[in-house]
Amino acid sequence: MTAPSRPAPGKPRTYAFPDSDRRTLANGLTIITAPLPRLPAVTVLAIADAGAETDPAGRAGLAAITARALAEGTRHRSGDALADAFERLGGELETDAGWTRAECGTTVLSARLEPTLRLLTEVLREPAFAEGDVTRLREERLAELLQIEAEPRELADDQFARIAFGQGNRYAEPVAGSTPTVSALTTADVAAHFERRYLPRNITLIMAGDIDGATTAGLAESMCGLWDPGSYVPLPGVGDAARATRAVHIVHRADAPQTEIRVGHSSVPRNDPDFHAITVMNAILGGLFNSRINLNLRERHAFTYGAFSSFDWRRQGSLFEVSTAVRSDVTAAALTEILGEIDRIIEAEVSDSELSLARDYLTGVFPIRFETTAAIASAIAIQESFGLDPAYYDEYRERIAAVSAADVRRVAERILDPSRLQILAVGDPEMIRGPINALDLGDVHEIVGKEQPTSTVAG
Repeated sequence: MTAPSRPAPGKPRTYAFPDSDRRTLANGLTIITAPLPRLPAVTVLAIADAGAETDPAGRAGLAAITARALAEGTRHRSGDALADAFERLGGELETDAGWTRAECGTTVLSARLEPTLRLLTEVLREPAFAEGDVTRLREERLAELLQIEAEPRELADDQFARIAFGQGNRYAEPVAGSTPTVSALTTADVAAHFERRYLPRNITLIMAGDIDGATTAGLAESMCGLWDPGSYVPLPGVGDAARATRAVHIVHRADAPQTEIRVGHSSVPRNDPDFHAITVMNAILGGLFNSRINLNLRERHAFTYGAFSSFDWRRQGSLFEVSTAVRSDVTAAALTEILGEIDRIIEAEVSDSELSLARDYLTGVFPIRFETTAAIASAIAIQESFGLDPAYYDEYRERIAAVSAADVRRVAERILDPSRLQILAVGDPEMIRGPINALDLGDVHEIVGKEQPTSTVAG
């Protein structure tokens, strides 16, 4: 009996990102409303241009602690009372900061929008920043950093950013800061950062759900219209990326049964005009399960359970990174395969089947990313934070589908630079040092824990 043939995929259904209403108050506060009348819920998300990129020199982690401290209480309510007030409205206050922005938001029934917005305004305008709360947040981060040092995967991520960007670049430090910088943070630092960055002209209030623009603008005007706009503080630079030549970095983890590998370098910012072609190129190289790197290391050689590549997008530069964990005895062989795949995508055009798979996947899953009010609000936050074109989401699938094999090779040649790849291996130096040195990939630096390189061996 002949097995039935697999049905061919149908044409992707059309998708339109929700329209939005944009208004700006006299003090500079921007209100963006995305009406979604399907469910009686609304996500309220305030984003401030107060992410980790705004941390002063030597104060990495200040933006993250400031954002988290917003949830610890206001001048009128303790942290417990604030959490209870949000719970009574059916929501939960969430605050945090990434590279580009700080966020403060919740999701509630749309009938409770007014009291929710009033409570969120209190958080944004009158935080308490009690000494005990800031101290506890600082100690929690320091404890988290100790855990990172004990976890090879986290340690690899932390060290790779330092290696790819170099000393003096803000991107070389974690978003939430390192032990020296976090230890130096004070409550006065937190209060000063808040006063400097949490200004109406730096804040966008996003509301997505069963609401309309006129209503949300009126509410925002009544609660925030008299908020002093303050003085504009420009976005500071993060510093020039270092590491212009290829090098290998071995981080000592004695007796480790496997090696955490990172390969990559600093790259272009998120608003690069080739973003869509870069996205398709990365999907083919290592962004999908059926990508070249994963099929090579996992399926062909059984070196690992998974190996992938990615771009960590930021406003002033990104981080291109291949990451995996392999058995110690195949570390050098895995590195050879990773470097070979990077060379291959630069040197020759990808096949039609690879290109079709990547484009179909990226366009097919796109609508799934926006199934909730919170997802829509987050997408608008990304659009605002990176200054993306207003039609970005409407044109995304069309622009991905238009990427050609020639485009993929062109951006691979432009974006990927084998001559300045940084190669990081966190593992047992006695097991991996010799085989790595034999590859002759460049200067080899050895690092003990989170210290700076202890020795250099000519490669």
